[in-house]
Amino acid sequence: MIDLNSFGDLSSLELGAFAPKPTSFTDGQVEAAKELWASADGVTRIGVWECTPGRFSADRTKTSEICHILSGSATVAGKQGGDERRIGPGDLLVLPLGWEGEWTIHEQLRKTYVLTRQP
Repeated sequence: MIDLNSFGDLSSLELGAFAPKPTSFTDGQVEAAKELWASADGVTRIGVWECTPGRFSADRTKTSEICHILSGSATVAGKQGGDERRIGPGDLLVLPLGWEGEWTIHEQLRKTYVLTRQP
């Protein structure tokens, strides 16, 4: 049998304690996340993530990501340039496998994420 999962209001979901963002360029930037679901094979993970203002690097060379922005705002820029995007509530962002770049969080940001890696 396959179980159906449903999650309520993700904008107010408790994520747990905030911790320092390891790839941050900004002193004091912190993040929190809560994984909601993972496939049995570990290829796909879904959750909610929140981060305070600041700038950090991101590496999607082994995992692709789909983000739906729930609150806050940020600018996301690719390492190679030419693909800078300003994002905010309601936006959907796709970071394809192989993408590398930086996020600049302008207002504390909360998003849902779907991470998919190669099996």
